[in-house]
Amino acid sequence: MPLPRATTLQRVLTFTACVLMGKVLVEILLNYRHYWPPNFDADFLLGRERYFWNGYHWAFYAHIAIGPCALIQGTLLVSTQFRRRFPRSHRALGRIQAVSVLLILVPSGLWMAWYAASGAAAGVGFAFLALATGMSTALGWRAAVRRRFDIHRRWMWRCHLLLCSTIILRLTAGLGTLLGLNAEWFDVQTAWTSWLVPLLLFEGLEWTRRRTVNCTVSRIASPQYSPTVSPPVAE
Repeated sequence: MPLPRATTLQRVLTFTACVLMGKVLVEILLNYRHYWPPNFDADFLLGRERYFWNGYHWAFYAHIAIGPCALIQGTLLVSTQFRRRFPRSHRALGRIQAVSVLLILVPSGLWMAWYAASGAAAGVGFAFLALATGMSTALGWRAAVRRRFDIHRRWMWRCHLLLCSTIILRLTAGLGTLLGLNAEWFDVQTAWTSWLVPLLLFEGLEWTRRRTVNCTVSRIASPQYSPTVSPPVAE
Protein backbone atom coordinates (compact mmCIF):
# COMPACT_ATOMS: atom_id res chain seq x y z
CA MET A 1 0.00 0.00 0.00
CA PRO A 2 2.75 2.58 0.67
CA LEU A 3 3.95 2.43 -2.94
CA PRO A 4 0.61 3.44 -4.55
CA ARG A 5 0.22 6.31 -2.06
CA ALA A 6 3.74 7.54 -2.85
CA THR A 7 3.05 7.32 -6.58
CA THR A 8 -0.21 9.23 -6.21
CA LEU A 9 1.47 11.93 -4.13
CA GLN A 10 4.22 12.27 -6.74
CA ARG A 11 1.65 12.66 -9.51
CA VAL A 12 -0.32 15.25 -7.55
CA LEU A 13 2.83 17.26 -6.84
CA THR A 14 3.94 17.03 -10.47
CA PHE A 15 0.52 18.14 -11.70
CA THR A 16 0.42 21.03 -9.22
CA ALA A 17 3.92 22.16 -10.24
CA CYS A 18 2.99 22.05 -13.95
CA VAL A 19 -0.21 24.04 -13.37
CA LEU A 20 1.67 26.62 -11.31
CA MET A 21 4.41 26.84 -13.93
CA GLY A 22 1.85 27.23 -16.70
CA LYS A 23 0.02 29.98 -14.84
CA VAL A 24 3.17 32.00 -14.24
CA LEU A 25 4.37 31.40 -17.79
CA VAL A 26 1.09 32.73 -19.19
CA GLU A 27 1.42 35.83 -17.00
CA ILE A 28 4.97 36.37 -18.27
CA LEU A 29 3.84 36.03 -21.90
CA LEU A 30 0.97 38.46 -21.34
CA ASN A 31 3.52 41.10 -20.34
CA TYR A 32 5.13 40.77 -23.76
CA ARG A 33 2.58 43.26 -25.07
CA HIS A 34 4.69 45.94 -23.34
CA TYR A 35 7.83 44.90 -25.23
CA TRP A 36 6.71 45.39 -28.87
CA PRO A 37 7.13 48.35 -29.07
CA PRO A 38 8.96 48.79 -25.76
CA ASN A 39 6.98 50.59 -23.08
CA PHE A 40 9.51 52.08 -20.65
CA ASP A 41 6.83 52.94 -18.11
CA ALA A 42 5.66 49.37 -17.54
CA ASP A 43 6.94 46.22 -15.88
CA PHE A 44 10.47 45.03 -16.64
CA LEU A 45 11.45 47.89 -18.97
CA LEU A 46 10.76 50.59 -16.40
CA GLY A 47 13.71 53.02 -16.40
CA ARG A 48 15.72 51.17 -19.05
CA GLU A 49 15.26 53.65 -21.90
CA ARG A 50 18.68 55.21 -21.30
CA TYR A 51 20.65 52.16 -22.45
CA PHE A 52 18.03 49.94 -24.09
CA TRP A 53 18.97 50.74 -27.70
CA ASN A 54 22.73 50.52 -27.06
CA GLY A 55 22.94 46.77 -27.57
CA TYR A 56 20.83 45.73 -24.58
CA HIS A 57 17.77 45.27 -26.81
CA TRP A 58 19.45 42.44 -28.75
CA ALA A 59 20.10 40.45 -25.57
CA PHE A 60 16.67 41.27 -24.17
CA TYR A 61 14.64 40.17 -27.21
CA ALA A 62 16.76 37.04 -27.72
CA HIS A 63 16.31 36.12 -24.05
CA ILE A 64 12.54 36.55 -23.93
CA ALA A 65 12.14 34.72 -27.26
CA ILE A 66 14.15 31.65 -26.24
CA GLY A 67 13.36 31.56 -22.49
CA PRO A 68 9.76 30.25 -22.58
CA CYS A 69 10.65 27.73 -25.30
CA ALA A 70 13.59 26.41 -23.26
CA LEU A 71 11.38 26.11 -20.19
CA ILE A 72 8.72 24.09 -22.02
CA GLN A 73 11.32 21.93 -23.79
CA GLY A 74 13.11 21.30 -20.51
CA THR A 75 9.89 20.10 -18.89
CA LEU A 76 9.44 17.57 -21.69
CA LEU A 77 13.08 16.48 -21.65
CA VAL A 78 13.16 15.63 -17.92
CA SER A 79 9.95 13.61 -18.28
CA THR A 80 10.67 9.88 -18.08
CA GLN A 81 7.45 9.04 -19.92
CA PHE A 82 8.32 11.35 -22.83
CA ARG A 83 11.85 9.92 -23.08
CA ARG A 84 10.64 6.32 -23.13
CA ARG A 85 7.78 6.84 -25.56
CA PHE A 86 9.56 9.22 -27.96
CA PRO A 87 13.32 8.51 -27.74
CA ARG A 88 14.10 10.07 -31.13
CA SER A 89 12.14 13.22 -30.32
CA HIS A 90 13.91 13.35 -26.97
CA ARG A 91 17.32 13.31 -28.65
CA ALA A 92 16.36 15.88 -31.29
CA LEU A 93 14.75 18.20 -28.74
CA GLY A 94 17.77 17.78 -26.48
CA ARG A 95 20.11 19.01 -29.21
CA ILE A 96 17.89 22.03 -29.87
CA GLN A 97 17.77 22.74 -26.15
CA ALA A 98 21.53 22.55 -25.72
CA VAL A 99 22.25 24.82 -28.70
CA SER A 100 19.63 27.42 -27.76
CA VAL A 101 20.75 27.54 -24.12
CA LEU A 102 24.50 27.66 -24.82
CA LEU A 103 24.45 30.02 -27.81
CA ILE A 104 21.51 32.31 -26.99
CA LEU A 105 20.12 32.07 -23.47
CA VAL A 106 23.39 32.08 -21.53
CA PRO A 107 25.14 34.90 -23.47
CA SER A 108 22.02 37.10 -23.40
CA GLY A 109 21.57 36.39 -19.68
CA LEU A 110 25.13 37.45 -18.97
CA TRP A 111 24.66 40.66 -20.95
CA MET A 112 21.42 41.49 -19.12
CA ALA A 113 22.96 40.72 -15.73
CA TRP A 114 25.34 43.63 -16.25
CA TYR A 115 22.31 45.96 -16.24
CA ALA A 116 20.41 44.40 -13.32
CA ALA A 117 17.98 46.98 -11.95
CA SER A 118 18.64 45.94 -8.33
CA GLY A 119 22.35 46.70 -8.51
CA ALA A 120 25.66 44.90 -8.75
CA ALA A 121 24.91 42.26 -6.09
CA ALA A 122 21.80 41.12 -7.96
CA GLY A 123 23.71 41.30 -11.25
CA VAL A 124 26.38 38.96 -9.93
CA GLY A 125 23.64 36.54 -8.83
CA PHE A 126 22.09 36.54 -12.31
CA ALA A 127 25.52 36.16 -13.92
CA PHE A 128 26.27 33.08 -11.80
CA LEU A 129 22.83 31.74 -12.73
CA ALA A 130 23.65 32.07 -16.43
CA LEU A 131 27.07 30.43 -16.00
CA ALA A 132 25.64 27.56 -13.91
CA THR A 133 22.95 26.97 -16.54
CA GLY A 134 25.52 26.86 -19.32
CA MET A 135 27.81 24.53 -17.35
CA SER A 136 24.96 22.14 -16.52
CA THR A 137 23.91 22.02 -20.17
CA ALA A 138 27.45 21.46 -21.46
CA LEU A 139 28.23 18.71 -18.94
CA GLY A 140 24.86 17.06 -19.56
CA TRP A 141 25.50 17.06 -23.30
CA ARG A 142 28.96 15.58 -22.83
CA ALA A 143 27.59 12.83 -20.61
CA ALA A 144 24.96 11.96 -23.22
CA VAL A 145 27.60 11.75 -25.96
CA ARG A 146 29.62 9.40 -23.75
CA ARG A 147 26.41 7.40 -23.13
CA ARG A 148 26.58 7.97 -19.38
CA PHE A 149 22.86 8.56 -19.21
CA ASP A 150 22.45 8.52 -15.44
CA ILE A 151 24.95 11.39 -15.14
CA HIS A 152 23.32 13.08 -18.14
CA ARG A 153 19.90 13.05 -16.48
CA ARG A 154 21.25 14.56 -13.27
CA TRP A 155 22.94 17.42 -15.11
CA MET A 156 19.84 18.13 -17.20
CA TRP A 157 17.69 18.17 -14.07
CA ARG A 158 20.05 20.81 -12.69
CA CYS A 159 19.72 22.78 -15.92
CA HIS A 160 15.93 22.59 -15.79
CA LEU A 161 15.81 23.74 -12.17
CA LEU A 162 18.00 26.70 -13.09
CA LEU A 163 15.70 27.55 -15.98
CA CYS A 164 12.74 27.39 -13.59
CA SER A 165 14.34 30.17 -11.55
CA THR A 166 12.35 32.66 -13.63
CA ILE A 167 9.13 31.07 -12.33
CA ILE A 168 10.36 31.16 -8.73
CA LEU A 169 11.53 34.74 -9.25
CA ARG A 170 8.03 35.79 -10.30
CA LEU A 171 6.39 33.93 -7.44
CA THR A 172 8.77 35.44 -4.90
CA ALA A 173 8.29 38.92 -6.34
CA GLY A 174 4.51 38.48 -6.11
CA LEU A 175 4.83 37.34 -2.51
CA GLY A 176 7.03 40.34 -1.74
CA THR A 177 4.44 42.70 -3.24
CA LEU A 178 1.70 41.02 -1.22
CA LEU A 179 3.70 41.44 1.99
CA GLY A 180 4.76 44.99 1.12
CA LEU A 181 8.48 44.10 0.84
CA ASN A 182 9.68 46.61 -1.73
CA ALA A 183 13.18 47.08 -0.27
CA GLU A 184 16.24 46.64 -2.48
CA TRP A 185 17.63 43.89 -0.24
CA PHE A 186 14.59 41.74 -1.03
CA ASP A 187 15.23 41.96 -4.78
CA VAL A 188 18.91 41.14 -4.26
CA GLN A 189 18.26 38.04 -2.18
CA THR A 190 15.64 36.90 -4.68
CA ALA A 191 18.23 37.10 -7.46
CA TRP A 192 20.25 34.50 -5.55
CA THR A 193 17.68 32.34 -3.75
CA SER A 194 15.49 31.83 -6.84
CA TRP A 195 18.08 29.38 -8.19
CA LEU A 196 20.36 28.52 -5.27
CA VAL A 197 17.63 27.12 -3.00
CA PRO A 198 16.16 24.68 -5.60
CA LEU A 199 19.67 23.62 -6.61
CA LEU A 200 20.73 22.95 -3.02
CA LEU A 201 17.53 20.99 -2.36
CA PHE A 202 18.21 18.88 -5.45
CA GLU A 203 21.80 18.21 -4.36
CA GLY A 204 20.59 17.20 -0.90
CA LEU A 205 18.07 14.76 -2.35
CA GLU A 206 20.66 13.35 -4.75
CA TRP A 207 23.17 12.87 -1.92
CA THR A 208 20.53 11.05 0.15
CA ARG A 209 19.55 8.84 -2.79
CA ARG A 210 23.13 7.88 -3.64
CA ARG A 211 23.92 7.17 -0.01
CA THR A 212 20.88 4.90 0.27
CA VAL A 213 21.83 3.04 -2.92
CA ASN A 214 25.46 2.62 -1.81
CA CYS A 215 24.39 1.31 1.60
CA THR A 216 22.03 -1.19 -0.05
CA VAL A 217 24.72 -2.38 -2.46
CA SER A 218 27.25 -2.73 0.35
CA ARG A 219 24.79 -4.72 2.44
CA ILE A 220 23.99 -7.08 -0.45
CA ALA A 221 27.69 -7.54 -1.23
CA SER A 222 28.44 -8.37 2.38
CA PRO A 223 29.30 -12.07 3.01
CA GLN A 224 26.89 -12.05 5.95
CA TYR A 225 23.96 -10.97 3.76
CA SER A 226 21.18 -13.50 3.28
CA PRO A 227 18.07 -12.62 1.28
CA THR A 228 15.97 -15.13 3.17
CA VAL A 229 15.89 -16.04 6.80
CA SER A 230 16.05 -19.79 7.40
CA PRO A 231 13.66 -21.14 10.02
CA PRO A 232 15.26 -22.36 13.21
CA VAL A 233 16.11 -26.07 13.29
CA ALA A 234 14.53 -27.97 16.16
CA GLU A 235 17.05 -29.79 18.28
